[in-house]
Amino acid sequence: MDFDEFTGEIQHRLELPGTGETVRAIRATLMTLGERIPEGSAEDLAASLPIEIKWYLTGAVHEHGQRFDWSEFVSRVSDIEGEDPPKAAYHAQVIVDLVGTLVPPSDLQQLRDQLPESEADENWRKLFAVVDSGGWSEHET
Repeated sequence: MDFDEFTGEIQHRLELPGTGETVRAIRATLMTLGERIPEGSAEDLAASLPIEIKWYLTGAVHEHGQRFDWSEFVSRVSDIEGEDPPKAAYHAQVIVDLVGTLVPPSDLQQLRDQLPESEADENWRKLFAVVDSGGWSEHET
């Protein structure tokens, strides 16, 4: 999958009006995710993605391995994307679902292992809501 196919698929899934909004959603999600996970894990996850998309997880991130929970993730994505938090959270879930279809299962599992999913901890399981429900195609309206 190349950059145009990736962004086109996200634009279709999120029903966004243009490429600018789509790229902003992708950048917001993947840069913030790249800030949360260790650099090596970001590089592993990005390896199967189009080079322009890979950049958001790796090269565009100034500090990897920061500690923050799901709520802070959504807040950061919302700020970058310029969307309200519920919409930004949904965009992130759909983007991670597409990424999950493009990377080896072991890389997606490595990502999950680094993000505590219990409600008592950081509650990252919400990031994988679309993945866990069978993927985006099951959510089409």
